[in-house]
Amino acid sequence: MKIAIATIDKKENSKITDKGGRAPYYLVFGENKELVEEIKNPFAIGGGGAGIAVAKMLADKGIDVIIAGSFGPNMKEALKDRNLKFEEKKGNAKEIVEEMV
Repeated sequence: MKIAIATIDKKENSKITDKGGRAPYYLVFGENKELVEEIKNPFAIGGGGAGIAVAKMLADKGIDVIIAGSFGPNMKEALKDRNLKFEEKKGNAKEIVEEMV
């Protein structure tokens, strides 16, 4: 299972951001809960549609679960359309991954 977590920076113990579509970074953790990729969100700044674009980007990378402090309604729909699971959580990325099954 691949987990992408919306964070404020690219360190594995980064704080989870409240901005799902506009997160500065997405950290991707693999099967063994190890950090496997750091993605600088190209949609963090700009016009509308960030949540939809991020949902597509993460789906294309084979992500199974996305975690952020919150998701906008458009991003939630885009994630559902791609059969991606998502959870709203607060805290530190590495701690959240460690808590997951």
